[in-house]
Amino acid sequence: MKQRRSRYDVTNTVNLHDESSTCDAVTQTLCNAINGLDTALIKRAFEDCYRLFAGEYPKYLPCDMLYHDLQHTFDVTLAFSRLLDGYQRVADRDQGIEPRLAQLGVITALFHDAGYIRRQDDRQHHNGAEYTLIHVSRGADFLRRYLHRLGLGEYAQVAANLVHYTGVERAPADIQLPDAKSHLVGHMLGTADLIAQMSDRCYLEKCRDRLYPEFVLGGIAVQLDRNGKERVIYSSGEDLLRKTPAFYTGEVDHRLNTMFNKAYNYEMAHFDGERKYVNALGQNQALLKKVLKENNFSLLRRRPPANYGTRNFPGLDVYLDRYPLQHRQFG
Repeated sequence: MKQRRSRYDVTNTVNLHDESSTCDAVTQTLCNAINGLDTALIKRAFEDCYRLFAGEYPKYLPCDMLYHDLQHTFDVTLAFSRLLDGYQRVADRDQGIEPRLAQLGVITALFHDAGYIRRQDDRQHHNGAEYTLIHVSRGADFLRRYLHRLGLGEYAQVAANLVHYTGVERAPADIQLPDAKSHLVGHMLGTADLIAQMSDRCYLEKCRDRLYPEFVLGGIAVQLDRNGKERVIYSSGEDLLRKTPAFYTGEVDHRLNTMFNKAYNYEMAHFDGERKYVNALGQNQALLKKVLKENNFSLLRRRPPANYGTRNFPGLDVYLDRYPLQHRQFG
């Protein structure tokens, strides 16, 4: 069996660094599942998403995130389309997802992390990760404006609410959507966000080397208690990995199985009984267990593909030294 490539999806067939390939895969998957899909609309959304991350979208800088990059976005969107296809295969005819809602789900998936991307006139922040704690709300604002630009203003608030299924700012019970099907799409969207990243071939390396710096800049690695005293949550990338198993058995398991109502099971219908995402996720967890048992992080040898953020990030120590006022709590 051909070894999975780091730029490719869980099936090793879709290059997630190629806008056209990913768009074609998503469009074909959804066209097989839903009649009347507006493929031109989806293509435009893919093109606009690429432009946004590349810094070609008006008034926005390139995405400088280390972990939450375009590959992650395309991976989530592809996973979402597969879950939706799986649902359509098992649902009764009158319970299927209609084209407009499916398209809205794809658009929301494509821009679910738009809140990390800085505007050109941003003089206060120096990296998108500084928006970590509010990135979902910022993404909702972007989606609201973007839907109006597409001529779909009547669905703008729905998309702005739907995107909160990918974050922790609102509990699912507090997300207002027009009907049960919209919430179902939200379950699939939140599920896709989790299973896509955690099944990434380089997930563990990305957590250690890319997610940890984002957590530092976003104010998650070190927090202040009620008395204003610093409390270290993650002391390093390796410490983040040491705490990942507990994060999975607690937060991730609860979200996937309870909050999102086991929507990951729909991948089995899409893949004719296989659990590609869940199995790849399990393989990553098994490798992490081995790494931690042996206390040997040299076992993590995969090299994630470069992105704009990794090519332009000066390094965490240099970054914090360069902008001490913005990040003095980490000094």
